[in-house]
Amino acid sequence: MPSEQPVGSGGERGGPLIVTEDERLLDDLVRLCAAAGALPEVAHGLPARKGEWEAPPLVIVGADCARRLRGAGRRAGVLLVARDEDDPDLWRQAVALGAERVLALPDGERWLVDRIADAVEGVGPPALTVGVIGGRGGAGASTLAGALALTAARTGRRTLLVDGDPLGGGLDVLLGGEKEKGLRWPAFAESRGRVACGALAESLPRLHSLRVLSWDRDSDVVIPPPAMRAVMAAARRRGGVVVVDLPRRVDEAAAEALAQVDMGLLLVPTELRAVAAAQRVASGVRQVLGDLRVVACEAPARHGDDGLPPDEIARLMGLPLAGEVPWEAGLSADLARGVPPGAQPRGPLARFCAGFWERVADSGDGGGAEREQASCRGGGRT
Repeated sequence: MPSEQPVGSGGERGGPLIVTEDERLLDDLVRLCAAAGALPEVAHGLPARKGEWEAPPLVIVGADCARRLRGAGRRAGVLLVARDEDDPDLWRQAVALGAERVLALPDGERWLVDRIADAVEGVGPPALTVGVIGGRGGAGASTLAGALALTAARTGRRTLLVDGDPLGGGLDVLLGGEKEKGLRWPAFAESRGRVACGALAESLPRLHSLRVLSWDRDSDVVIPPPAMRAVMAAARRRGGVVVVDLPRRVDEAAAEALAQVDMGLLLVPTELRAVAAAQRVASGVRQVLGDLRVVACEAPARHGDDGLPPDEIARLMGLPLAGEVPWEAGLSADLARGVPPGAQPRGPLARFCAGFWERVADSGDGGGAEREQASCRGGGRT
């Protein structure tokens, strides 16, 4: 069943090869390929033309054809599919074929759809996903999230910035791209199941070398938790770096986003009242996110005096310290003129972000509970 049409909405790679003469099994496999957004090729035995066995990203072999494929060359991405997984001869055939997995239908249908979609999209390691949360209102979480994303993109990382705070005014505005063509959150409100990661990225506005998923100015749109889950999963499958600007209040949609975050940065001004507010925010976030760290930021009112030391803030919060961002004169004026945050390479914010990504890369920190504590201070202090 060859086709000249692009496979899937992302169009990154060709579709899988299905090898079977079982018409009922073929109908099921074609249906599952359609659910994964893939157009398969179908053969009844080993393909005659050179390269047709090696080229597809995935080969799905029906149990009825397994014996005749024993002479095929070994390759990765071969699945053996049957109706009866308990047949002992099936496992011998899988070993002879070099199959990575034996799968029984209908029990394995959901897994197979995801595996087909991953193969078609060319999915690799998931993105390092960093969430930024303000310890209090006006702490500057959106500014830090934007600066982290811009810095990651500037260093060559594939970067996607997600606006997870519906009351934040829109990250496209922060980056000066509110008029840029591309989809915003309302377009994904009905998303369910699996969203193609390539199609997601291509549909979003491209601002300053990164893709941005922002809210628009429609106050009536609500993103249901399943839509947040589907979009965040697609963003992670794309690989690289995902930075998420998160709200302080953890509702169901925010909990879905937090569940897919590797590392959270809680931005806390160096004031006692800010610490008190941040403790309440942290208590909600830590119910979902295991790795939450403090970023101390010098408040304008505290510029020039001592304030609370960053180490003391981390101690009071009971969280590891991820770094300190000194107050940056002129940052508010730059943002008002449309200059994106972190655009001044010598500014404290940009230096904090560059140091953060360097430290993450050096420590191999890609998520999980056991991580080296990153301590990057803006302005070159460590």
